[in-house]
Amino acid sequence: MSIAGTYFVKVKDGGDPQRALNTGEFLSSLFTIAGLWFLIQYMLPGSWSYNDPLYGEIREYTSVGVFISTVIGLVAGLLIGLVTEYYTGTGKGPVMNIVRQSMTGSATNIIAGLSTGMMSTAIPTIIIAFSIVVSFELAGFYGIAIAAVGMLSNLGIQLAVDAYGPISDNAGGIAQMADLPKEVRERTDKLDAVGNTTAAIGKGFAIGSAALTALALFGAFMTAADLKVIDISKAKVIAGLFLGGAVPFLFSAMAMMAVGKAAMSMIEEVRRQFASIPELKAALNVMRKNDDKEREHWSQEDQNIFDAAEGKAEYGKCVEISTESAIKQMVLPSLLAVVVPVLTGFLGGAEMLGGLLAGVTVTGVLMAIFQSNAGGAWDNAKKMFEEGVEYNGQMYYKGSEPHKAAVVGDTVGDPFKDISGPSLNILIKLMSVVALVIAPLIK
Repeated sequence: MSIAGTYFVKVKDGGDPQRALNTGEFLSSLFTIAGLWFLIQYMLPGSWSYNDPLYGEIREYTSVGVFISTVIGLVAGLLIGLVTEYYTGTGKGPVMNIVRQSMTGSATNIIAGLSTGMMSTAIPTIIIAFSIVVSFELAGFYGIAIAAVGMLSNLGIQLAVDAYGPISDNAGGIAQMADLPKEVRERTDKLDAVGNTTAAIGKGFAIGSAALTALALFGAFMTAADLKVIDISKAKVIAGLFLGGAVPFLFSAMAMMAVGKAAMSMIEEVRRQFASIPELKAALNVMRKNDDKEREHWSQEDQNIFDAAEGKAEYGKCVEISTESAIKQMVLPSLLAVVVPVLTGFLGGAEMLGGLLAGVTVTGVLMAIFQSNAGGAWDNAKKMFEEGVEYNGQMYYKGSEPHKAAVVGDTVGDPFKDISGPSLNILIKLMSVVALVIAPLIK
């Protein structure tokens, strides 16, 4: 179904890439819904009874209820994507607000980006809550699990749309490094701006499915731990809720600190190379001298100096720092996802571990949406300045003071949307799986 949807992704010169991608995604979803109807009718009986161990009663389920749960999950994912597009898309109200706030400096830019990310959590949370309630009424915890499957049923085109972002971003980098004409870079910038939004949409799908999957795993954990109910009035459960609520914050902080340490090592290495390699030092002086000029307007002598520096940089050392840091710095955050549920379960019991999972799921989903959308909005606010923004009758472009403020916001947003935000999905599901594995040992 996803492959069929890709044939409808077409755009003419000067057209809107976002609309073309949305067309393919929506048509793929329609094809998927049609296919799911026939598949579910073939695989499942018309109705059946199930003795639910959690509630001690016999529940009646139908294949139509399962189908509706699947459709609810798929539609919920699409709606979350549309909300994400609104909060992160260029020219949309939230990004325009960040652009306006950039006029008064970096601080107001960051305040606007943070508030945009926080605001963007409300509607997706309502959509997820609605999906949980309706899916559970139709088919119990199985309905919630199948809604998560429905949300990812057109994963093929979702991955394609998500990969569009980094591909267009790298195309822009190649265009700049190859000194291609200015209009080429303008086109790649437009594509990259759309790519920031599509990447955020892909993260929205992943976050929504993580919430539904974690809740389905939560039901499996209660069955494995022989828990009929988790009483929120008990001290241990409340303590578990607070501990679980704190874990995504701690995990995000550790992930961003890892980025900061890696970035500092990289900066120190780059500074060392510019200070110790004569060709690079001369090229840096040329760039500073011609900061406000396009390269085609440089003097021939400056261009020769700049060309002489080509290939002199020791790129391997920078790549080595990046790859080693990516592995070493994430060891501690990874252990956090495994150690915390194990310690909580064996020291506090099954009910406390259940409270922990509830707290992790709620705050983890909200934090993931907030960070992903805030980062995407910051990035596209910077992109708008690179294309040119009019404010109070004056145009502002790349290199202007508001653009510099937007670059600061984008620098803050990059670890939000590329590191800690997406990794929270893994944290939520991994902790749920670990809890399910140890459940028989602590009941």
